[in-house]
Amino acid sequence: MAISLQKGQKISLEKEAGSALTKIIMGLGWDAAKSKGLLGGLFGGGESIDLDASCMLFDEQGNPVDVVWFRQLQSRDGSISHTGDNLTGDGEGDDEQIIVDLPKVPAQVKSLIFAVSNFTGQNFSRVQNAYCRIVNAQGNKEIARYNLSCQGDHTAMIMAKVYRHNDEWKMHAIGENGQGRTCQELLPNIRPFL
Repeated sequence: MAISLQKGQKISLEKEAGSALTKIIMGLGWDAAKSKGLLGGLFGGGESIDLDASCMLFDEQGNPVDVVWFRQLQSRDGSISHTGDNLTGDGEGDDEQIIVDLPKVPAQVKSLIFAVSNFTGQNFSRVQNAYCRIVNAQGNKEIARYNLSCQGDHTAMIMAKVYRHNDEWKMHAIGENGQGRTCQELLPNIRPFL
């Protein structure tokens, strides 16, 4: 059974998976918030929400190495890929996925930061039922889930960090609000977690 993470919690992905991990999937899901009141539908309620999942790769010194997002669907080394941009959040299950082939992540990469931002600039007061989850791609088994309590006037969220520690991959549920339309604009918010 998957662990339900709390903000700030850290886990060993391999211990939670019960075996060595080779490929993980970070899934992001969300829905557009229902419009409130009679005028909600007239003034911006219930429209499509385009959240964008991204993964930034950092070295030991906290320098950006690469980024995977809707404008670059694969890392330059081929170890991380994005399944594509979902513009609405409609439907069941993950709306966007980022797949990480852990053994192929270059040794110089110390941490992966997963973030979500709204490229169109809408804030998270228009989002509900948002989550990120880590899935063991072998057997498609969910390891951990972090429900994002994301209602607010922020336009982005730093969701989680997956990082190397003593030859093992661990996860830190961050859940920190931010402002920015792209992951690059979130760098000042990300720095404290590197």
